[in-house]
Amino acid sequence: MPRTLALFPLNLVVFPGEKLNLHIFEPRYRQLVRDCIETGITFGIPPYLNESVSELGTEVRLLGIDKTYPSGELDVRTQGVSVFRIRDFYRQAPGKLYAAARIEDIADDTTEDAMLKPRITEYVRQLYEALGLRKLFLDLAPDYRVYDIAHHLGFTSEQEYQLLAATSESERQEIVLEHLEAILPVVVETERLKERARLNGHFKNLTPPNF
Repeated sequence: MPRTLALFPLNLVVFPGEKLNLHIFEPRYRQLVRDCIETGITFGIPPYLNESVSELGTEVRLLGIDKTYPSGELDVRTQGVSVFRIRDFYRQAPGKLYAAARIEDIADDTTEDAMLKPRITEYVRQLYEALGLRKLFLDLAPDYRVYDIAHHLGFTSEQEYQLLAATSESERQEIVLEHLEAILPVVVETERLKERARLNGHFKNLTPPNF
């Protein structure tokens, strides 16, 4: 069933389950945070891409306030909940400063493809090794979802939005696998060339060939 949801458009894609820290300074969003505290409402973050508010977004729940400034600005902690689709956009919610929309919730199939998971994991390992991010890979939980790694795979905002539009984990796995197969050879070769450039000019202990 359609329902009304407060909106906080941002120039980024937020995924369900993701924890996001925000610095709130505009009066309209300070009002939104107060409403979250007083009434327990959630709000939506639709990506602002190509000079417009996107049709899809992620519903977000306020987890807490870390700091309140004398100016009224706030540092808050939030977490993504689920994906929604905007049906009707309102520049201002009735009697409020912030935007809102009539939205519908999008069902998501969280069943993963067990055949793709090991391949993705190995590609991610190779990518993080090449980029010197081994610790990030070691911290990866065995039951991770695509959403958990999506911000660390070199996607553009448009590609991340494509992931948000996918309605099943297996579909997201296919998108990630195709992406990794395309970029991994490029990243590995780039890092190899960077290492060669770094070593250039240093004394090298080389064994000449016998001929």
